[in-house]
Amino acid sequence: MRILVVEDEYKIANALKRGLSSEGYATDVAYNGDDGLANALNDPYDLVILDRMLPGGYDGIAIVSEMRKSKIMTPVLMLTAKDSIPDRVAGLDAGADDYMIKPFAFEELLARIRALTRSDENKTPDAKLEYKGLSLDLKTKLAFREGKSIELSLKEFSLLDYLLRNPEVVLTKQQIIDHVWDYDADILPNTVEAFIAMLRNKVDRPFEKGSYIQTIRGFGYKLEKRA
Repeated sequence: MRILVVEDEYKIANALKRGLSSEGYATDVAYNGDDGLANALNDPYDLVILDRMLPGGYDGIAIVSEMRKSKIMTPVLMLTAKDSIPDRVAGLDAGADDYMIKPFAFEELLARIRALTRSDENKTPDAKLEYKGLSLDLKTKLAFREGKSIELSLKEFSLLDYLLRNPEVVLTKQQIIDHVWDYDADILPNTVEAFIAMLRNKVDRPFEKGSYIQTIRGFGYKLEKRA
């Protein structure tokens, strides 16, 4: 999953990038409102974490308003020191999905991220993504199949997370790159092939029956259970 952080305080922004990256999230950072808006409008993010007060021509309210005007419905979490009721109302009315006050606990931020990015099909009370006997625990980063736990690297976790959020949908290599790696990563299509192979070695090959990760020749990959 790919997250955009728009935050002008470098210490906070870089700490968020380090923390989110360590949890398996591909994370980009913009340090002003103009860059934040450009990224939000032009790049495919799964979540935007947005400060309210930003240098440049756009503050947080303006950014989320422009996103919604452009029909970009990516979940937005406002993370700001402005904590009055009118401030919260203004942020939510502009189109933000959640509003969190600084200072904050990182564990609470992670919980809110999980809640905001949980699709209707995958909403479970225990922070898991599930598809026909294959599941991924978003807290422990463990996958499960047939009652057996599967340990994953952070990038394998991110890749399976993206596949489970889009079951039975053909995903191109570029789509996978856009959602699993951040902007600074120098990724080639054969890198995707390598990680798909590693994930397949853990999720499919150790089991006697059935496969989940399908190659769609000429198009990409699809998570679909087959006998």
